[in-house]
Amino acid sequence: MMEKKQSRSELKRKAIVEAAIEAFREEGVKATSMDRLAKLANVSKRTIYNHFENKEALVLHLLSELWQRAIMESEVSYNRDHLLETQLTVLLTEELEFLSSPQYQDLARVAFDYLFSNPDMLQDELKKLSEKETAVYRWIVSARDDGKLIDLDVDIAKEQLHSLIKGSALWPQLMRLRDPLTSHEKQRLVDETTKLFLARYQKF
Repeated sequence: MMEKKQSRSELKRKAIVEAAIEAFREEGVKATSMDRLAKLANVSKRTIYNHFENKEALVLHLLSELWQRAIMESEVSYNRDHLLETQLTVLLTEELEFLSSPQYQDLARVAFDYLFSNPDMLQDELKKLSEKETAVYRWIVSARDDGKLIDLDVDIAKEQLHSLIKGSALWPQLMRLRDPLTSHEKQRLVDETTKLFLARYQKF
């Protein structure tokens, strides 16, 4: 199938987003002017405002994109013929690798640094993100409906899994409290999280 050619407007929007990533990463959100973004993207300021109402909207767009790439666009889906432990290990490994990648953490740090100084905006955005269906959520629902998991609260179970992974491999790194996990530490985190989840929710 031929890839759809991007329109001129789509190309400009992409250029703006890429310029924002570069500028925010190097200079921070507050120090980056719209003039600077326009110059980097090779567009006018009016073009930027046509796509994004303000700088805050651009920050939230980047955060939303990161979130979707991290936990929503996984190609891993439930398979009733495969062991639950194997499936969940693959799913969590995929999520962990993305969340702990330098690219993701650099951009997430930029977004959260800005949002932490705007707590109302942060609360609103986190609420929106928490309401979105994730790959983990879909997998839990499918496993439950197939009778492999007990009758559980999917929202709580999903948050438990995400919290265990992010509690060790995302938040401490964003706040510069801990170095990135080693490959051994990542594997152990995935294994222990999988065992803990299935010990609580798997139906025997």
